[in-house]
Amino acid sequence: MYEQVSHSLLNSILDDLRPEIRRQDLRHFYTRLGANFYAIYSLFFRLYGHRPDFKRQMLGLVETMAEGYVNRSPGLEALDIAREKDHNWFLSQQWVGMALYTNGFAKNLRDLAEKTEYFQELGVNMIHVMPILKCPIGKSDGGYAVSDFRQIDGRVGDLEDLQYLASELRQRQILLVLDIVMNHTSDEHSWARKAIEGDPVYQDYYYMYESRDIPDLFEKSMPEVFPESSPGNFTWNQQTQRWVMTVFHSYQWDLNYSNPEVFIEMLGVVLFWANNGVDIMRLDAVAFLWKEIGSDCQNERNAHLLLQLMKDCCQATAPGVLFIAEAIVAPVEVIKYFGEDAISAKECEIAYNATFMALLWDAVATQNAKLLIRGLRSLPNKLDRATWLNYLRCHDDIGFGFDDQDVLAVGYQPKSHRRFLTDFFCGDFEGSPSRGLPFMRNEATGDARICGSLASLAGLEKAIQEENPVEINIAISRILMLHSLIFSFGGIPLLYNGDALGLLNDYGYQEDPAKASDNRWVHRPSIDWQQAERRHQSGTVENRLFTALRRMIAIRKSLDAFADFNNRELLDTGNEHLLCFLRSYQQRPSEQVLVVANFHSSPQTLPVDALRRRGLDFTAPLIDVFTGRRPHQIEENILLPSYQFYWLKQV
Repeated sequence: MYEQVSHSLLNSILDDLRPEIRRQDLRHFYTRLGANFYAIYSLFFRLYGHRPDFKRQMLGLVETMAEGYVNRSPGLEALDIAREKDHNWFLSQQWVGMALYTNGFAKNLRDLAEKTEYFQELGVNMIHVMPILKCPIGKSDGGYAVSDFRQIDGRVGDLEDLQYLASELRQRQILLVLDIVMNHTSDEHSWARKAIEGDPVYQDYYYMYESRDIPDLFEKSMPEVFPESSPGNFTWNQQTQRWVMTVFHSYQWDLNYSNPEVFIEMLGVVLFWANNGVDIMRLDAVAFLWKEIGSDCQNERNAHLLLQLMKDCCQATAPGVLFIAEAIVAPVEVIKYFGEDAISAKECEIAYNATFMALLWDAVATQNAKLLIRGLRSLPNKLDRATWLNYLRCHDDIGFGFDDQDVLAVGYQPKSHRRFLTDFFCGDFEGSPSRGLPFMRNEATGDARICGSLASLAGLEKAIQEENPVEINIAISRILMLHSLIFSFGGIPLLYNGDALGLLNDYGYQEDPAKASDNRWVHRPSIDWQQAERRHQSGTVENRLFTALRRMIAIRKSLDAFADFNNRELLDTGNEHLLCFLRSYQQRPSEQVLVVANFHSSPQTLPVDALRRRGLDFTAPLIDVFTGRRPHQIEENILLPSYQFYWLKQV
């Protein structure tokens, strides 16, 4: 859009660019900048237009974008152009992800690069390498307390190793995902050190106060993220004699995005990693970016404006790079991180579907899909050019943040139901097969989150310990049924390190002083590659899981109906133990896949009449494309054994 004030400013800024930037070939950059500049100017003015140094800060912003473009390699620039032409490329059903810790999956980044054949063998083509930026020993929060945004942690390698990994993955058409911790730094970051030394420029990079007056105003409305280990949201710093905002841990200082220099610095970080071969940035803790006294300091309007500004700036410099919003918030809030004011995604193209994940675990515990179905019906429609990241497990805990109105609507009491879920997954409920651990239990409310590997939560650990082959079979069926849903729901499925091999809880973290106080490490195991070889031995648990998931991934990639174009319809089956939805392919409406899953421990029936009433024609025989066989059928009912799933197509 052309607008005189903003473009007059742009002309002035371009005249003032540093000579070494102006001499470069910036043709594509100028085209994209011109197309995006009115939006960039408007957002930057909305956030920082009240400042007397606004024009100088705008110059710094454009110079950061231009410098990022100048440093972009010809190969990456060609990739940008290709992705601009095929702008919906990431909505394809071809993408399947995996999240892993470098030193849990491999020894280091070089070793990880040598293990890419494993990903190809399984069919995974998007790798989320968990935090690898430089962080302190001990006070690292699993890598999320960054002490240098442009250095790799020496324990896993260096920048050259990361570039080598990126090159190896790109040759195999595997996407690289990297964490960018947007909300905070380590207290050992150079910015924090300079603030500690008394530099007012860097003290303004953080929220720092000499008295408790302002912190106390914030605390009135701010919840606590880690009430057990890090109560409160401010920490007294003895060296500066100031209170510092530390929402997560005392050693993680929250960045002050009301200062435009912080935004420009972080934009430079994003472009730096884009130019080092990262395809997708996972933007950590984006819900916390903007702080306002009198609010809970989460999901603030200006946090969304910051993300829109970051996206517009990145599109001018590296448009082939995507953003993932790490916002584990209510559905009505998470949908906004796609860009609620946009026709297509303008903030983050991808967001974690934490609601779907938690609802799936609820259905496992209750053997009932009614809350799952209710929650999915309450999930707002996503934008066209956006997609979900569907997962069962990640490095973090599992919280049951369902909408209380949905819980009440299906006949549960929110407080007692959440307590039941905690007891069930910790193995404290009679008959539960799960072996999880409670995380951040609030004794006053009874609330807690859950830790534990997928296999242990699904009952495999208990079954193996008891040497019970029947229960082992049931646990494997649960695991495969759950994966069938994240593969078919619509979006990018994300496996977690070790889930394809059935890795169990790792209690060794209790012997490590740096980890013993954080039981999330129980589900962050290291792969034993000798044990992993058992995936090639017929009949082993590892073989049964790996082989089935490999087949599931291959079939998913062959089904155009599984691409994510808002082409999913939930169906009412009349059986609350079943989840059923229809996937269709827009260009060939007749190519439909009916997905149905049984969460109950006994066989259940899917009445065909209920589907016919919806207008679906089932006169032709059906085949389950996963097994290649026709489903079990009793007269007019399709029979699903316990924890069974079908991907049904007409023959």
